Amino acid sequence: MDIANRLRQLREWRHLSQGDIEERTGLLRVYISRIENGHTVPSIETLEKISRALEVPMYQLFLSDDAGDQEELAPMDHRDWSSIGVGKAEFRRLRSALTRMSKGDRALLMFTAAKMIGRKRGALQNRADQYG
Repeated sequence: MDIANRLRQLREWRHLSQGDIEERTGLLRVYISRIENGHTVPSIETLEKISRALEVPMYQLFLSDDAGDQEELAPMDHRDWSSIGVGKAEFRRLRSALTRMSKGDRALLMFTAAKMIGRKRGALQNRADQYG
């Protein structure tokens, strides 16, 4: 899988310029160009910004070019990855597992997620307590 070509393909399919992506994400056009030309490897946070700018679920960035998924590229509008395609099945399994977890396990999961996305523990811990 070539993420650089996939990002360019999705951007062009949406009829967006690198300048449009710059405006939507705050990332410099030069940086976007370096990503699309394979000179820079984007972080997960950068890929999240770009997927939002392209209005596609993030998993679409990782599909192969020949996957024949062009028909599946509908704007996300008010939905997120959990309401369509592969994400829907994954979210259903996650939701089922969360209902069986103890309060402590849910708190640990939220703490781990907070570390993965770089947020402060306190902000996500409050959220974990809500689900407790």
